Amino acid sequence: MPASRSGPFKEERFAILGSPAPSCHVTLAAAILGSPRRRLALPGSRGIEAGGAEGRGAEPRGRRLRGGGSDTMGQCGITSSKTVLVFLNLIFWAAAGILCYVGAYVFITYDDYDHFFEDVYTLIPAVIIIAVGTLLFIIGLIGCCATIRESRCGLATFVIILLLVFITEVVVVVLGYIYRAKVEDEVDHSIQKVYNGYNGTNPDAASRAIDYVQRQLRCCGIHNYTDWENTVWFKQTKNNSVPLSCCKATLSNCTGSLTRPMDLYSEGCEALVVKKLQEIMMYVIWAALAFAAIQLLGMLCACIVLCRRSRDPAYELLITGGTYA
Repeated sequence: MPASRSGPFKEERFAILGSPAPSCHVTLAAAILGSPRRRLALPGSRGIEAGGAEGRGAEPRGRRLRGGGSDTMGQCGITSSKTVLVFLNLIFWAAAGILCYVGAYVFITYDDYDHFFEDVYTLIPAVIIIAVGTLLFIIGLIGCCATIRESRCGLATFVIILLLVFITEVVVVVLGYIYRAKVEDEVDHSIQKVYNGYNGTNPDAASRAIDYVQRQLRCCGIHNYTDWENTVWFKQTKNNSVPLSCCKATLSNCTGSLTRPMDLYSEGCEALVVKKLQEIMMYVIWAALAFAAIQLLGMLCACIVLCRRSRDPAYELLITGGTYA
């Protein structure tokens, strides 16, 4: 063995091919460590050239890390971020279904109340929320593939799309609040006209809408049942009664006569229609806020993985099948 240089000794572990024991410890001087191409010949072994092809083959395969404990902690952070990111992508798929359901619910409900709310632009948040739901499904697919493969390009694309969707959901929240504030004025403007157009026949769309609302919301008239006395229909029928849809659902013999006000719903429909439409807008707002928060967390985790890979070139993937990082 050559003369040792002054300085600390370092212990290296080598796998000894062909030796009876599975491995042995060889203490090398700093001089030998400084000459990685020297060949080690030990009894019962074929010999290993430190730093050579066989030496590299004897080294354990896996991730190559630098920096000791700090890098180990960094890898734990990456693993945690990747785990959270995969879980969030699964949530994105579930969110896609929920958002599409919320958007469809808004459309269906609007169809029932459209006679009381003439501004079709109110449906813009619902349209956007359905589009976001569809996009979230695609985002979840891209995110899962990019996270598992740790593709820089895929993760960067994932973050950019998430950022765009996040901005879109913020727009949905703003529009939701704007149209929620307009609901009361819109309903107040149109409800009187709808009630005046009531003719009591089923084929008439306005009449069906009023009967539906009064049954569903358990209300009668605009402010109360006495509002019917000012309608054209009431004056034409001259029977001193209101539509049967004003009758309480628990009563089977109600005729709608104003002589028996206890059989009728006492609350007016305007306030209840406004409340219902505002609740629908709040569903859209809360759904957008909730999933925007989840997307923010997803962007954070993706950025952690991306920044770590960009900063540490020694961080490489374990490639199974014999390729060493």
